[in-house]
Amino acid sequence: IMLLFKKDLGYNIVETVVLASIFALALAANAGAIRLVLRRKGRLGAASCLVLNLFCADLLFISAIPVIAVVRWTESWTLGEAVCHLLFYLMSLSGSVTILSLAAVSLERVVSIVRLKPSKPWKGRLVAACLLAIWALAALATLPVYVGFVLCLQEVYICTLVWPSIAGEIAWDVSFATTIFLVPGLVIVISYSKILQIAKASRRRLQVGMAYSQKHHIRISQQDFKLFRTLFLLMISFFVMWSPIIITILLILVQKFQPDVNIASFVFFWIMTFTFSNSIINPVLYNIVQFKHGWRQIFFCCQNPLGKKDTTTDMSVNILTLLNFMKA
Repeated sequence: IMLLFKKDLGYNIVETVVLASIFALALAANAGAIRLVLRRKGRLGAASCLVLNLFCADLLFISAIPVIAVVRWTESWTLGEAVCHLLFYLMSLSGSVTILSLAAVSLERVVSIVRLKPSKPWKGRLVAACLLAIWALAALATLPVYVGFVLCLQEVYICTLVWPSIAGEIAWDVSFATTIFLVPGLVIVISYSKILQIAKASRRRLQVGMAYSQKHHIRISQQDFKLFRTLFLLMISFFVMWSPIIITILLILVQKFQPDVNIASFVFFWIMTFTFSNSIINPVLYNIVQFKHGWRQIFFCCQNPLGKKDTTTDMSVNILTLLNFMKA
């Protein structure tokens, strides 16, 4: 896997325009999303802090765009070995933080919902510890990428991924895919499924007129339903837009056994460009669902029409519903 360089002026201009457009849109979208979250009244909760962490990871991810744009105009890697190590490491790091943050938000919300007793808000130290754990795990999991990308001299200097052994490459591929993609994805899917099942069980019991105890119930707000739906959509978007990168990594492994398999530089470029677009979708999708009029207020200076506020509807779930669900 490497960044090669094209001399076609027209093609380079197209690439630069595309990258610049994605960078500008992603920067504006994430900055606007951060502003909307910070404008919420009251103290930021754990979920809000984790969502902000996701947007910060997106900003880190798109910081690689200017470097790639410069590289595509040169005929050789001229940015030094340190940038070669850091470029793809920071891209992998930010992507890992994104999916881990999504999983952490879903887990935090489902735990707070299904607890029989109201849970106290997370303290600042606990939230900070969670954020630190996410970044530490992501940094450790992607460390081989930092080590593996090196400068190689062929006809020109190129920045490419070189593994010391095939066994090490296979071990990292499997462990990385499991830890950073499979496990967080399962956490989000299971959390979303659990909330849906609790809600359906609640509706069935309420429809037949079953009495329930006001003392022992769980309240699921409409805001939580919206949040879980958004997280599920963000997860799907993440896997769709990052799957080409995973496929490329697997093709690199295949190249060890099938040297005839080649990945053209322009294919790799457009794969990265497609993945960069995920940094636009994340904040837009989240805030369109969570803040109906927030985008209009920020970008068009419009007030919330008629002073309307988002309403929150609570659904009461009997403790028996939860117990039956856990037995199922």
